[in-house]
Amino acid sequence: MELRHLRYFIALAEELSFTRAAQRLHVSQPPLSLQIAQLETELGAQLFVRTSRRVELTLAGQAYLVDARAVLERLDTARQRVAAIGQGQAGRIEVGLSGSHFLGPFPAALARYRQSHPGVDVVLHEMQPSLQQAALRDKRIDVGISRTAVNDDQLASTLLWPDPVVAALPPGHPLAARKALALRDLRSEAFVMLRRDSSAHAEHMVQCCVQAGFAPRVAQTTVELAALLSLVAAGLGVALVPSSLGNLFGARVVLKTLGAKAPRADVHAVQRRDDHLGVVPAFVRVVAGV
Repeated sequence: MELRHLRYFIALAEELSFTRAAQRLHVSQPPLSLQIAQLETELGAQLFVRTSRRVELTLAGQAYLVDARAVLERLDTARQRVAAIGQGQAGRIEVGLSGSHFLGPFPAALARYRQSHPGVDVVLHEMQPSLQQAALRDKRIDVGISRTAVNDDQLASTLLWPDPVVAALPPGHPLAARKALALRDLRSEAFVMLRRDSSAHAEHMVQCCVQAGFAPRVAQTTVELAALLSLVAAGLGVALVPSSLGNLFGARVVLKTLGAKAPRADVHAVQRRDDHLGVVPAFVRVVAGV
């Protein structure tokens, strides 16, 4: 039995005329009669009573019409669902991100995506940046939200939004009175920084300091960017933080731009290169505002 048998049967059952059914199907009557005969033979039951004047469904035909319609409806539903998944409108996406991204632009971007793609289940996995790459390669997550771009033979990155780094100072700090700072102006300060073993971004901040002519003197470390601001507000040191997070503590922390050569903390979506169809590309496009 093939799908065309079902379609031919349904057309004849609804039209109750070989002529009209053949016209509806864009075939001639002999092939239609042949397909119906083959179907009845395979089912072992007569589906129609044929006379010179009319065509009627038998009781078996009436019962089979219900099931035939259900089969084609399910096939059409499956086709629509597959098409929606292929177009990024349905499915499931696993997203890895660190806690700091809940405090920046990401929640609003996620809300925008959920509104435009209600058929996709988004599952968020809070994890350290250093663990995201392994999770991507092992296919435990589909996208990583990271301040470090990764582009190799397996992974590719898309810029989501720019995020220059600013200096965070305690209120009353001698440098707080300046309109702007250069990174080297912080060379004598005690720093609170992210742990370098948990974040490539932390290592990048250290290297930026080295390029500015000094090795930062680290007084305290933490694994979350938001915690840096708490330590700065308490007067335990200065910090280099993304500008998108700088206003979390209001007047408790003083923020200073670092000029045209400021380090960057731009946010990227990292995905597998072979994941170029379906929900992942659509998610990245919407979150990036493309």
